[in-house]
Amino acid sequence: MGNRQSRPWIVLDELWSLVEPLLPTPGPKKVQGRLRVPDRQALCGILFVLHTGIQWEYLPQELGFGSGMTCWRRLAAWNEAGVWDQLHQLLLNELRSKDRLDWERAVIDSARAGCPTGPKSGPSPIDRARPGSKHHLIVDGQGIPLAVSLTGSNRNDVTQLLPLLDKISPVAGRVGRPRRRPDALLADRGYDHDIYRRQLWQRGIRPVIARRGEPHGIGLGIFRYVVERTIAWLHGFRRLRIRWERRDEIHEAFLGLATCLITHRHLQRLR
Repeated sequence: MGNRQSRPWIVLDELWSLVEPLLPTPGPKKVQGRLRVPDRQALCGILFVLHTGIQWEYLPQELGFGSGMTCWRRLAAWNEAGVWDQLHQLLLNELRSKDRLDWERAVIDSARAGCPTGPKSGPSPIDRARPGSKHHLIVDGQGIPLAVSLTGSNRNDVTQLLPLLDKISPVAGRVGRPRRRPDALLADRGYDHDIYRRQLWQRGIRPVIARRGEPHGIGLGIFRYVVERTIAWLHGFRRLRIRWERRDEIHEAFLGLATCLITHRHLQRLR
């Protein structure tokens, strides 16, 4: 099947064995007589778009992916069925079963992605009011993604702190109750607000948030770099650097799939 590093859109057996049981049963064919593109090939086409950033209509059918519209429909249907959320949950459970999730601290941050106007976009306060979206991400102490979300660029980071924290699903994999709360949450000055500090304490989470006006280099950077690295990995997928999709749920589908791929890489390092 070729070199995996040079063809990262190829779905290997180990990943496919996790994805296939989660896919919904296909509905009746709309066009009789035409063979249905196998799900695995359609997923390869989706990954090709995610990795290269190519437009759907230019997806090379000679590689066996099917048409761009076919892959687009599968991505939308699988996202609606919660496939990427379920896959991410499975991966986190397995990481916790191997004691590879660092719950001592979590780190939160965001990054902007330019986009045309549409749902979950807004004028950027730091880029001459150009329209854009934001990717909000919370990771464990190693940079493993725990939750991700999409908002407009005009949404203040601190307003997404609690919603993103609440988006972390309970992670099982070990004896006892599933876990979803870190011991501490690290954040930069964009999250500096005493109301949110108090709410974190009420949830049993110790806030470690830089205060405005404090000089740089006070020590948080040695822990916060993991979230910046994971954001760089997310934007290593070219389709996420600029949001081309007007429909926010399609961009969120790409975001969820990329989160699963990054989490899966962490799991592969253990094997």
